[in-house]
Amino acid sequence: MQKNNRVQIFPSILAADFGNLSKAVTSLDGSGADAVHCDTMDGRYVPNISFGPMVVKAIKPHTSLPLCCHLMIEEPENYIDAFVDAGAFEISVHAEACVHLHRVIQQIKAAGVLAGVALNPSTPLCMVENVFSDMDMLLVMTVNPGFGGQSFIPEMLPKIAMARQMANELNPDLNIAVDGGIDVKTAPEVVRAGANILIAGSSVFGHPEGVKQACAELRSAFEDA
Repeated sequence: MQKNNRVQIFPSILAADFGNLSKAVTSLDGSGADAVHCDTMDGRYVPNISFGPMVVKAIKPHTSLPLCCHLMIEEPENYIDAFVDAGAFEISVHAEACVHLHRVIQQIKAAGVLAGVALNPSTPLCMVENVFSDMDMLLVMTVNPGFGGQSFIPEMLPKIAMARQMANELNPDLNIAVDGGIDVKTAPEVVRAGANILIAGSSVFGHPEGVKQACAELRSAFEDA
């Protein structure tokens, strides 16, 4: 995944209506969204349970957008193939959940999909410096993972800026994504810091005028900043 100079919006279906998930996913086509963000939680790595590869496979026919799967799970290496088979375009694993992170990144790439690494707010960037050149995407968590609808942690802005500086030196094509509390207020801040992928859940699916208007307002917020 070569870095896209155009900032991209990845709505997270964790905030969608699970009773009408296929409809929610279909609504993203033509909305201004660039991909669908799928949050998998196992109740062990994070204190919540969401969905697995069966749901990813089920929603795949309902959208033309790529599916990016964020695995908030222990031992993610055991589930890579299942998510690839389900139709994942990109898979992100947490550095904290991987004993052999480099090996897991190579496993994802060998399966034919893009590889991302996610970092919790308390995890320093030095934890992934040795794999910067191997990643397609670095996902900086701007909330503590496990639940949607949380407030943005502003102390993560210097971390995003430092990540972009490191990427410029080690991997200029690296995409830097941010996940957590992204809305019209925080979007300009993270883009200025160096993020080029915004993962947004509640601010998109909870918008009273629908996902298309939500994406338009989000894009306007950071493009006009």
